[in-house]
Amino acid sequence: MQKPLISILTPFKNTEAYLAACLESILKQSYTHWELLIVDDHSTDSSYQVVERFAKNDSRIKLIKNEGNGIIEALKLAFKLSKGDFITRMDSDDIMPPNKLEVLATNLLNYGKQHVAIGLVKYFCDGGVKEGYKSYEQWLNKLTQTGSNYSEIYKECVIPSPCWMVHRDDLIACDAFNPNRYPEDYDLTFRFYKHQYKCIPCNDVLHHWRDYNTRTSRTHIHYAQNHFTAIKLHYFLDVDYDPKRTLVIWGAGTKGKLIAKTLTRKGIPFEWICDNPNKIDRDIYGTKLRPFDYLKQLTSAQSIITVANKKAQKEIRAYLKQIDMKPVQDYVFFC
Repeated sequence: MQKPLISILTPFKNTEAYLAACLESILKQSYTHWELLIVDDHSTDSSYQVVERFAKNDSRIKLIKNEGNGIIEALKLAFKLSKGDFITRMDSDDIMPPNKLEVLATNLLNYGKQHVAIGLVKYFCDGGVKEGYKSYEQWLNKLTQTGSNYSEIYKECVIPSPCWMVHRDDLIACDAFNPNRYPEDYDLTFRFYKHQYKCIPCNDVLHHWRDYNTRTSRTHIHYAQNHFTAIKLHYFLDVDYDPKRTLVIWGAGTKGKLIAKTLTRKGIPFEWICDNPNKIDRDIYGTKLRPFDYLKQLTSAQSIITVANKKAQKEIRAYLKQIDMKPVQDYVFFC
């Protein structure tokens, strides 16, 4: 029986310095039944020529020019032209360990449809990996080892954009990449979550994530934190919000205010609590801020927590556990 064909979707733009290493890592895969749909998103350097040399030597590499603009349009085009039973994504500046496709495909075959095969990730950087990225790597990998990724989905993107694999039918069912909503990796993660696709636990490092100052995720406005807050709130209201319960916002910083402003505009009622004595009892956007202990007066509360301080988060988690409130079901952390 022939192994399933894997379609690898890879947009690229001005990554000439890293493309050869990326493509060589794909060619070294132990799983060989794959096709690479690699889409040039209007590069102005020699990236296209780099890929062209590889494509001439291996018919599995399909070099395409983006008909639109941006990563999402490139991904849509790649998926439209793909033929694989399994779909995955790769970033043009990263590296695959030789067993990546084999491990992901094997896990997907073992678990079946409505599952997402994922793997551990490891950052690398010529100048050394910064603490923030190390912290994210450790947090993400801890979730992936148990397949509990969705438990903290509102905190940060819990599935790395270039390290997942799904059945083609499942990607179609969740209408991936439609509409154009950035950040596209976080949006796709929420789509998997909404459709209740289970994350398959994994203990293998399957992706080497390159960090550098001009990486898109660092520089493009689509990956700014204000976009993260907007997408979190969009899916919270769509998937987990219960209008029969009292919605509570914790914190009156930038994120808290953005959420409060959006809810006010949408006409969604909420209570607002904070621990800043200078803000308590103030009226902001037509809602009075209350102290944290005001929560005890509310029955059947559902909370969005925007408090970023790590010490305060631990105290909040301990307090919520004490009053028998459960993650996601009763509260979500947006930071």
